[in-house]
Amino acid sequence: MELHYGAATAKDLPQMVDLLAVLFTDEAEFQPNADKQRRALEAILGNPTIGTLYVAREGKRVVAMASLLYTISTAEGGKAAWFEDLVVHPDERKRGIGEALLKHVVTQARAGGITRITLLTDMQNERAQAMYRRAGFVGSPMRPMRLKIKPGG
Repeated sequence: MELHYGAATAKDLPQMVDLLAVLFTDEAEFQPNADKQRRALEAILGNPTIGTLYVAREGKRVVAMASLLYTISTAEGGKAAWFEDLVVHPDERKRGIGEALLKHVVTQARAGGITRITLLTDMQNERAQAMYRRAGFVGSPMRPMRLKIKPGG
C-alpha cells in the first residue's frame, strides 16, 4: 500500500496518542500519559496558530507522526518552529518513513514562511541525529535547559 504524507485530522487522534506512547516509552526524559497526550494533540488540532501535526498514512493507518509548533524568533525576525514528536510505528521502522515525513514537514515549513526550525533529540540517539543532519540540521552551541512547572504549584 502507498504512503501518503500530510496534515493530521481529528480522526487520527487515537492513533497519534498510541504513537506518542511508543515515543515516550523510548525517551529517557518523558513518560507516556494518554490523557496528557490527547489534551495536547487536541489543543494543536483545534488551533492552527499553535502548530501543525503531520502524519504518514498507509490507507487509514497512521504509521508515523511529527509536530511542528510555532513561535516568533526575535533573532530571525519572523516565524520559527519547534519540531517535535517524530515517531514511526515500531513495525514500520527502517523503511525511510521518518526521513520522508521529516522532509515533508520541512517543505511545508518553507512554504509557510518559517525562518528556523529547532529540535531536541536524545543525546544517545545517534541514528536520529544522523537523519536530522542529512536533512540539513546542524548542532547548536546553545544548551537546552528546562524548568518543569506543576499547575497550581
